Amino acid sequence: MGNINFKLFPVLRTERLILRQLVDSDADEIFALRSNNQVNKYLDRKASNSIDEAKNFIRTIHENIQRNDSIYWAIALNGADRLIGTICLFDFSDDNLKAEIGYELLPDFQRKGIMQEAASKVIEFGTQDIRLKSIVAYTHFENHRSTRLLEKFNFKKRSVEDNNLMLFKLTDNG
Repeated sequence: MGNINFKLFPVLRTERLILRQLVDSDADEIFALRSNNQVNKYLDRKASNSIDEAKNFIRTIHENIQRNDSIYWAIALNGADRLIGTICLFDFSDDNLKAEIGYELLPDFQRKGIMQEAASKVIEFGTQDIRLKSIVAYTHFENHRSTRLLEKFNFKKRSVEDNNLMLFKLTDNG
């Protein structure tokens, strides 16, 4: 993947958050996140059934980062190491000018502005550090909170897919 190198993992910080690399000890929280019906409601994925699945997921994420295929952060509150959500950039174009953003947050931490704070930092990293020209996001048409989040960052709805997903796009020229 071109000139991107995530092997020296970029830890990002905001006023309330640290966006850090996933570690093996995050398995319980990854399991909680990926097995939660509320979190999975709008995602096209099978819920996790075991801690082993969570551990395998973390291993896969590490492999993807080592190949520079994606960058995937654990979201934690400053001063606390516990993972409360995740956010990532993935599906990079061959020229590294476009990527997709994805995110999820444990229900107890939703509606507190946490994802807006994390997404702001990741979008800044993507556009300034990686020099992405375009970031896309897919969200279920009924996921109004995700839609509002994307619209706050000037993502524009581009299309509605057959599987009830809406494509949003953020470009450097709006």
